[in-house]
Amino acid sequence: MRLKAFLLPTALALALAGTPATALAAPAGGAHAGTGTVDLDVLFVSAHPDDEAGSLATLGQWKENYGVRAGVVTITRGEGGGNAVGLEEGPPLGIIREREERTAIGHAGVENLYNLDRVDFWYTASAPLSERIWGHDDTLAKIVRVIRQTRPEIIMTMNPSPTPGNHGNHQQAARFAAEAFHAAADPTAFPEQLTREGLKPFRPATFLRTGGTGTSSAGPACASSFTPTVPTDQVFGVWEGTRSANGRTWAEIEVDARREYVTQGWAGTAAAPTDPAAIRCDFYTLVDSRVPYDPADTSPAAILRGSVLPPAPGGLPRGTELYLTTDRFDLTPGQTVTVTAHVRAPRDRALSRPAVSLRLPSGWTATGSGAFKGAIAAGKERTATFTVTVPANAANQQHLIGATLTTGQGAGRTDRAVRVVADVRGTLEPLPEVGVFRDWARDNGYPQLDTLIKPVLTLGSGGSRSVRVDLRNHGDATESGTVTLGLPAGFTADAATKSYANLAPGAAGSVTFTVTNSDATLPTANEGGSDGDYGITITTTSSSGTTVESGALEIVPTSEVPHAGPGHAVDGVASPGEYPGEELDLSRIWEGQATTPQDASATGRVAWTEDALKVFVRVTDDVLGTKVVPQDCKRQRRTDSVEIIVDPKGNSTDTSTVFKAGIFPVTDDPANGDPPCWQRDADNRQGPADVTAPGMTVVSKVSSPYTGYTIEASIPFSVLPDAVDPQRMGFNVLIYDSDTQDLTSQSRLGWSTFTGVRADPYRYGLVTLPGYTPADREPSAPVFPDTAARSVHSPQTIAQSAVDGVAPAAVPRLPERALRLTGQTRVAGGVKVTVRADRSGTVHLYAWDGERAVGDRSVDLRSGRPVTVVVPVADGRPTSLLAAFEAGGSALATQARLR
Repeated sequence: MRLKAFLLPTALALALAGTPATALAAPAGGAHAGTGTVDLDVLFVSAHPDDEAGSLATLGQWKENYGVRAGVVTITRGEGGGNAVGLEEGPPLGIIREREERTAIGHAGVENLYNLDRVDFWYTASAPLSERIWGHDDTLAKIVRVIRQTRPEIIMTMNPSPTPGNHGNHQQAARFAAEAFHAAADPTAFPEQLTREGLKPFRPATFLRTGGTGTSSAGPACASSFTPTVPTDQVFGVWEGTRSANGRTWAEIEVDARREYVTQGWAGTAAAPTDPAAIRCDFYTLVDSRVPYDPADTSPAAILRGSVLPPAPGGLPRGTELYLTTDRFDLTPGQTVTVTAHVRAPRDRALSRPAVSLRLPSGWTATGSGAFKGAIAAGKERTATFTVTVPANAANQQHLIGATLTTGQGAGRTDRAVRVVADVRGTLEPLPEVGVFRDWARDNGYPQLDTLIKPVLTLGSGGSRSVRVDLRNHGDATESGTVTLGLPAGFTADAATKSYANLAPGAAGSVTFTVTNSDATLPTANEGGSDGDYGITITTTSSSGTTVESGALEIVPTSEVPHAGPGHAVDGVASPGEYPGEELDLSRIWEGQATTPQDASATGRVAWTEDALKVFVRVTDDVLGTKVVPQDCKRQRRTDSVEIIVDPKGNSTDTSTVFKAGIFPVTDDPANGDPPCWQRDADNRQGPADVTAPGMTVVSKVSSPYTGYTIEASIPFSVLPDAVDPQRMGFNVLIYDSDTQDLTSQSRLGWSTFTGVRADPYRYGLVTLPGYTPADREPSAPVFPDTAARSVHSPQTIAQSAVDGVAPAAVPRLPERALRLTGQTRVAGGVKVTVRADRSGTVHLYAWDGERAVGDRSVDLRSGRPVTVVVPVADGRPTSLLAAFEAGGSALATQARLR
């Protein structure tokens, strides 16, 4: 595979131009002894190129105004995404997306990008599936290695929770970042990085997630106007309307950066507002902090103070740690909790006259002394322990326990959230993915993140389901009591109240109700209730009182799918009697711009034969989007298309056990009459339909003049990942509407419609197939993409690695002696070089002209045996040779100047 024209940010390219001829390039700034790497201030941990795009206005301001140096970890190169400008997919697309990302982040002055070479498999809402495919320990080890090598004070990432529509890759990347925040500082975590690689533990100061749950106004005061939904959240804002030195706002610069992601259809990103009152803030929620912070500080530097920047006047010396831990998160009224204040002096100075005092909610009391005997020596940690008592009338909600540290050098403050609950707390049973997240948050010390998720369950319109209420006794005595389920109009339960008995301290239990949607005329999907949610309450009593928790039920549409009528055929026409069942409304918006019936609307019908599911879709549309060429029959959501989804058992937790067919009604193939094409996407087995769905047939009829199209499909039951349950089959049809020619869709419609529904099987509609008898069969194991773009195949990555010393793909770094390049010189047709290694491995060579690779060659090496090769160059004039050597799971990048 030849890789050409891979551009780098200007500053890094210039740095490469002056690097030594045969040795590893000197670090670009501030090396730490024993690491040989760059020193960063901020590290953004993401899943794909472009995940950091919404923070570039912040990172750019920090770089320009405070000299803050940021880097980005990207777990995948996004090769599973779409391509709006070409036919590349898989690893070649990943290399292109890396170039886009490097160019984009360069707008914010960010030069250091670390790709971990994990495969980008598809859009999923499942963090567990992402962890399964990426591998937990090895991926976490790579992130920890990057932190220990680059030593950032601030770790930033995305939302780790399974909120509706949140990409599962994003969730898992954020969970890795949260775990790495602690693991990087722990000498028992990945100890081989210390003993074999010469790294040292590193303690990042602050951990943030992007965004904030709450409300604010736009404009210069957006940071101070933010009101968090959960009052204990500490949310900081950075206004994008600040002007750069070039006179443009950072909002405008961020839009320019976003437009670099052209493969993702972002080239047409709308211009930034020019009215300062309309420009928003970037928000960041503090998840963890080892250093003091001031929640009242609303300046762009608020997050940086005490770690990257010196504190405000009167604050503690930079590098001072102050944080609280508690022996548990959930407390009941009248209980006590042990609160420990941790104080660590900066590495370069002692803290004199240290004393810690607590700040408590009204009515709370504490015992214990926060006075320390003598100074705290430089780099040393001391603790003070308090016993805090919760008053008997404490409100059942989250509260902040605060602490103030005063020293001879200054003062600072910190906080920690705890939650007050009744002795027995009843909560709605979690969806499987939510349950996994709650366990993760608890086990990793972030239980406060549970407040990000509203508990919901779905049921079919007019149907019934069991609803379990989970109980836990947080008190000190065995409890008995009742649970009352409060339901909105249109829902009934087998009993309003149920009892529980003899629940021991610390024990868990449950009660289960049968809930029925008694009014089948209630709107379904996102048209029902409040954005699809019909609110419920759970009232739990115990001897100590009552607690009320909230949740929601969501109604998904249901239908009965009959046997196809006589004379059925796949011809693009719904003949009389062919589809005897009801007509489905496919016109509800679930994402994107609102539509009119003429702009985009659709109806559908479904039937079955003994061997196949038949689906007929009629789409009304006013503008035909881009016609893809047949070889680009993939990623149907980019233009006008139909997506048919079948969850055979109606119980999938992620799309690896469902069938999803993407159908384009027309292609750009005039020689063959512009026929339709179809493929499988983001499901049990992705790829071209003739391989992944043999026997599936599709007929499309496009009107002329254009007012829409019809699609009729026959999907053999044999290609589904499991036998159908005729009493409960998950089913959905989604319509993508594009009114442009840039391979982007503007509106998304469908039958069962919620934000992100294409990745949430629990929100698909439910159908029955009366009279159908499924064949006895075993479920099909999912087939996952397993080919990712590799860093040793990316001259962009090698060029950076030769400068900053972090090995390609963040694997262990080989010693510099492992590879030697000699005699490198230009010759006719290429670059001649002699390569010698001190161990067996493979070297990947790239002729480099300072901005791009103009030739490449890979060579297998044996220990101590020099090999002379010519790297072919077809055009251009290389100035140096880039080399990436990999051996035994480790790697090294270097650069040699050409003579």
